[in-house]
Amino acid sequence: MTLIRPATIADIADIQKIAYDTWPIAYGDILSNAQITYMLEMMYSTPALVTQMTTRQHCFLIAHINDAAVGFASYEINADSDRYATKLHKLYCLPTQQKSGVGAALIASVEKTALAAKQQVIRLNVNKNNNAISFYKRHNFRVIEEVVVDIGQGFLMDDFVMEKRL
Repeated sequence: MTLIRPATIADIADIQKIAYDTWPIAYGDILSNAQITYMLEMMYSTPALVTQMTTRQHCFLIAHINDAAVGFASYEINADSDRYATKLHKLYCLPTQQKSGVGAALIASVEKTALAAKQQVIRLNVNKNNNAISFYKRHNFRVIEEVVVDIGQGFLMDDFVMEKRL
């Protein structure tokens, strides 16, 4: 059984382990090793995660099966100055847990919270070549635009913005 609960600073090591175990597989055919390394450090260093959890008010969820952390999500209510939009910043499951329902359970938890906060949509960015696009489409997200984001050090994110109406 999957248990999903709010994550805290005490869960940072588990979040980092999941990210570092997942990213090379999820992005190895899409991004260069240099970009993966840069982005992991930029988004998953301990200081970066502490800032996201505290200063930036990103809400993190962590999924456990048999007391082992197997996935996580982060989201932000009223994102991008839109009081009706929740931004799903991150959703990752260990490769061994993909297609097990963990990702769906994390999405459902974010949706429940967004609905309780009277949000009208959930938005996310996903790399245009990421296999996760089909996962999001199965959960009723649709592509609403394409964006290219400069993330520094000469690296770009070439993404779809996807949205789910609640």
